[in-house]
Amino acid sequence: MDSEEIVVRCEDVSVVVHDRRVLERISFTLRAGRFLGVVGPNGAGKTTLLRAMLGLVPIAEGRIDVLGRPAGASADVARQIGYVPQRYVIAPKFPARVRDVVLMGRLAHFGTWRRPRREDQQAVTDALVRVGIGDRAERPIGALSGGEQRRVMLAQALCASERLLVLDEPTIGLDLPAEQAFYALLRDLQHELGLAVIAVSHDLLALAAAADELVCINRTMHVHGNPDEVVHSHALLEAYSCEFNFIAGELAHHEKLGNPD
Repeated sequence: MDSEEIVVRCEDVSVVVHDRRVLERISFTLRAGRFLGVVGPNGAGKTTLLRAMLGLVPIAEGRIDVLGRPAGASADVARQIGYVPQRYVIAPKFPARVRDVVLMGRLAHFGTWRRPRREDQQAVTDALVRVGIGDRAERPIGALSGGEQRRVMLAQALCASERLLVLDEPTIGLDLPAEQAFYALLRDLQHELGLAVIAVSHDLLALAAAADELVCINRTMHVHGNPDEVVHSHALLEAYSCEFNFIAGELAHHEKLGNPD
């Protein structure tokens, strides 16, 4: 993949949900082989931005191009994106094998009503080896740990696309060592395959350590740059100020209840 290729382009994107403007005039570009982290307080519109890229949420104004085509123009655009959703619950006795779950990422390649080909099965094997769980292929997915299940979903996303991965809170619920291992794996895959990666996370510092660049949004885009600049920018504090003010107000309220005089 050409490192100068623009994989995602957002131009003045606004999104309205239930008559409420959730995103307003978001603009940035992501080039091939780059890792973009998206941060912001709760309710900032981060997941909505990802859903707009996938064509799942209509854009009120502006434009998003993904892999050279308008987001939502056809189902083919979304199928070229490897997507890892937010946390999900898998029952311990869920009967699907790890291999079968990962194979679902190949549906766009062999079609819903056709049998997977040899190359599809090989893609599954390769993806599982790349994420470090090649020996788990025949195990029930419900028998795996939370960190291993995250790797299964990452393998599924790799089967869908080796050009662009989009991850929504990929490490939520993981302990610190598992979170660090997941981001290290993601960076290795990014460099090995020349992947473009977009990840949303509430863990600002962990994402800043992994990403090449950060975008901070809270309805509008407050700052976009290299992680060190963003983490130490005044614009980041402004983006989180509403959340900080709310927390400070709650703390003051509880202190007052505890000290009635």
